[in-house]
Amino acid sequence: MKSLRAFLLIRQFEGCKLKPYKCPAGIPTIGWGSTRYPNGVRVSMKDPAITQSKADEMLLWDLHAFETDVTMLTKSVKLTQNQFDALVEFAYNCGTDIDIDTIPEGLGDSTLLKKVLANPNDPTIANEFAKWNKGGGKVLPGLIRRRKADADLYFTKYRV
Repeated sequence: MKSLRAFLLIRQFEGCKLKPYKCPAGIPTIGWGSTRYPNGVRVSMKDPAITQSKADEMLLWDLHAFETDVTMLTKSVKLTQNQFDALVEFAYNCGTDIDIDTIPEGLGDSTLLKKVLANPNDPTIANEFAKWNKGGGKVLPGLIRRRKADADLYFTKYRV
């Protein structure tokens, strides 16, 4: 795992539930916010509970997949570790949106990514994180806090 700060933020904001539940956007989820199992099958509300060990394993599997996607999406720019980790955490929560359309459904087609690729140190990038504060069409206080944490991490110059 190369995104320790992303890992810590994901655990902080997701929490862990061993039985399937619906996230605020109404998507069946399990463990540390996983919507799919490592075999690609979507989580269903009818699925059995998983163990803590399985939840932790799924988080690491998901994290690696998002690290790979963010690496691919940002290969044309040099990012600090904190910038990379913030984008991985964002993608974990919002998706990577690697598809053929141009509809911003996650990081891939977002103005956030466009600004990162144009200038990773552009201070208006913080505003782009903040725009992703809705779940199920509603502004959620937890997402306001999460996007602030993403932006704060992104602009942190040094590890604490």
